[in-house]
This record gives sequence, structure tokens and C-alpha cells, in this order.
Amino acid sequence: MRTLITIAQKILHVGLYLVLAVFLLAGLLRIGLLISSRPRTFLAAQVQPAPAALVLGAGLNRDGSPGVVLRDRVRTAVELYDQGRVQKILMSGDNSTEFYNEPAAMLDFAISLGVPQEDIVLDYAGRRTYDSCYRAHAVFGLDRVIVITQAFHLPRALFLCNAFDMVADGVPADDANYRLRYYTFWWVREILATIKAIWDIYLIPPDLILGEPESIFID
Repeated sequence: MRTLITIAQKILHVGLYLVLAVFLLAGLLRIGLLISSRPRTFLAAQVQPAPAALVLGAGLNRDGSPGVVLRDRVRTAVELYDQGRVQKILMSGDNSTEFYNEPAAMLDFAISLGVPQEDIVLDYAGRRTYDSCYRAHAVFGLDRVIVITQAFHLPRALFLCNAFDMVADGVPADDANYRLRYYTFWWVREILATIKAIWDIYLIPPDLILGEPESIFID
């Protein structure tokens, strides 16, 4: 019995060391993305113009309207549009069911803020950040883009867009009114999401919804 207890303790110790090693690796990778993204992160009034802004989806309210995080992303994109820094806004989000439509919610909100519908393009297959960044280049033909999302998410989004041969700058869409516990959770979750992003790029790419190319600019 004592031998079994000793073996169990050793297994537990090894498991704890492995967990710590994974979190250490994740933390180092996260720090690496934070450092590499800083030169590409700007305020809305400072970022260089680009053909389009890429707005990444986020949660919806129960009534189907954009949640607070998504509203901030759309507002920031509209600010860039009004300043003439982008010509088009590509809104990429999840529409995996008929009852959940992030791009349509973003469209309605942007129109309410004064953006003409003809300058908004919807990507209904942006289920994940990986999908949105890949499709922005492969399907919508963008080589340069301004990525709009919150500061906690921006390093990973820029990493993915750059990995798909786009020159990407980022503008954070943060608001000081986020609840601290939510914002803390988002930052911690990004540590694990960073590992997944690097896994997807360098090891096993996930399955994607593609389709025929459709340029967002009409000659």
C-alpha cells in the first residue's frame, strides 16, 4: 500500500510540473506576442490609412444586438471610416445558426452610426479569429488591413493576420467601463488562446469555411 501511495504521489508531482511548464510556456508566448505587436498598435488618430478595417466578432445580447465589447469595436471602425483612414469596413463574425448573426448585428449598428451600407462588407464565416484573418486575405483579397478589437485580443489577431501575408496594424477598441472581473478573465484566457493560435499556424491548421473569392472593392 505504501508503494502505491508513493507512486501516486510521484505521478501527482509530475502532473503538477507539467501543468506549470505549460502555463510558463503559454506565458512566455503571450509576452512574445505582446512585445511583437506593440510597434503595430496605434490609436485611431495615429494609425496609417489602409484600404479596409477588419472588425472581429464578439458576443451578442439576448435580443441579438451587439454586446458592449462588440459595440466598442464597431464604434472604433466607424471612427476610422469617418476620419478617412479606411474606405471599407469588413465585419467578420459568427453566423453558425440562424439565431446568432454577429455580422448582421454589426451592420445594423454601423448603419445607425452613419456608415453607408455599400461601404460595409459582411463575412458570415468568421467563427474564430483564425477564420476571420485567413478569409480576409484568401476570400476578400486584402493585403493590408487595420484590425479592430480590444487590447487583450489585439496581439493574437495581429499575429494571425501577419501569418496570412497581410500587413496589419491594430487599433484597440477598449472602454474604461468594462467590469474588472470580465477583463481579467479575458486577459487570462488569451494566454491559452495564444498557444492555440501558434498550434494552428505552425502545427495543425484547422478546417475552414472558404468559398469563391469576392473582392470588397469593385473596379
